[in-house]
Amino acid sequence: MKKHNFNAGPSILPQVTIEETAKAVVDFNGIGMSIMEISHRSKDFLPIVTEAEALFADLLDIPSGYKVLFLGGGASLQFCMLPYNLLEKKAAYLNTGAWANKAQKEAKFFGEVVEVASSKDANYNYIPKGYTIPKDADYFHITTNNTIYGTEIRKDLDSPVTLVADMSSDIFSRPVDVSKYGIIYGGAQKNLAPAGLTFVIVKEDILGKVTRPIPTMLDYRTHIKDGSMFNTPPVVPIFGALQTLKWLKGLGGLKEIEKMNIEKATILYDEIERNKLFKGTAVEEDRSLMNICFVMNEKYAALEEDFGKFAAAQGMVGIKGHRSVGGFRASTYNALPKESVQALVDCMKAFEKAH
Repeated sequence: MKKHNFNAGPSILPQVTIEETAKAVVDFNGIGMSIMEISHRSKDFLPIVTEAEALFADLLDIPSGYKVLFLGGGASLQFCMLPYNLLEKKAAYLNTGAWANKAQKEAKFFGEVVEVASSKDANYNYIPKGYTIPKDADYFHITTNNTIYGTEIRKDLDSPVTLVADMSSDIFSRPVDVSKYGIIYGGAQKNLAPAGLTFVIVKEDILGKVTRPIPTMLDYRTHIKDGSMFNTPPVVPIFGALQTLKWLKGLGGLKEIEKMNIEKATILYDEIERNKLFKGTAVEEDRSLMNICFVMNEKYAALEEDFGKFAAAQGMVGIKGHRSVGGFRASTYNALPKESVQALVDCMKAFEKAH
C-alpha cells in the first residue's frame, strides 16, 4: 500500500533528495568513501557548502550584506543565540504559539522582553493584529508558521526595528523579501533537509552591537568568519539540503512552489468545510498552507479515534494532531504531492459516507 506522509517534522522530503543522499552515503561522487566519513574541509565537500549557499541566495533573492550559515542545535538553540547576539536592553516578541512562547522565554535571560500581542486567549487559532512594536526594542521576533495550531504569517511585515523570524516550517514555501529581516532562522527538517541542520540568514551590520561578551560558539561572527566551518557542521543534512534546493530550482523557484502549495491547501480546506464530520481550527484569514489542522464536529466527536484508524488503514501517515491540541493535522510541505492530499480527501469522503 502506498504511504502518504503528512508528518509534521521530520517530514516528507523530495524523492530526489532521498535518493541522491542515499547514493552519497554509500559512495560520494565515486571517490570510494561515504559522505559520512569525508572531511568537512575537503575539496570534495567544500563545493557542496558553496553551492548550497549560492542556491539559498538565488532562490530567496538575498541582497548583499547578508550571510547564510549552516549550524547545529536546531531552532531551539537559536532561541538563546539570537538574544545573546542582539538583545542589549529590550526585545519585542509576538506570541503566536508554543515555539514563539519558548523563544520568548529564552530571551528573558538576556534582558527585558515585551510581548506585543498574543493569541493564547483563543488557543492560538489566529494571528494577532493591530499591535504596536516598541521603537526602542533591539529587535522584533515572529514565528511565521505555527505547526501545532495551523496558523501562518504569509506576508513580510514592516517593522520599525530589526525584524527576526523563525521560519523553520515554511522557509522556501513562498517568496520572501529578505531585505525586511535582520535574521531568518530555522530547523531544516520540514521543507529542506534531514534533521540536524539549522540555517541562519543574518544581516552582518546588525552584529557586534551588544556590550556583553559572547561565547565563541554562540557568536554569529565566528561562523561568518569561518564560513560555517568553525566546528564540524552537519555534513549529511547539508548535502541533503543542496539536493532539495536543486529540486526547487528545477521546479521554477519559489513563485512556482507557492502556487502548488496554495492548490494543495485549497483542496483540503475545501473538503474540511464541505464535509459534515469535520471543521477547521484556525481562523480562515490566518490559515497555514503548511500545517492544516482540523477536528471532528462536536456532533461526531466520538468518531475521532475511528477516523484515525480508518485513515491509517488507507495509508495516511502522521495526521494525528499534536498531543497538546488533539484532533488532526495534515502537514502539506513542499515535497508532499497533490495526489497525497487528494487521497486524504477521498478518505474523508469515504468515512463521511460510512457515517
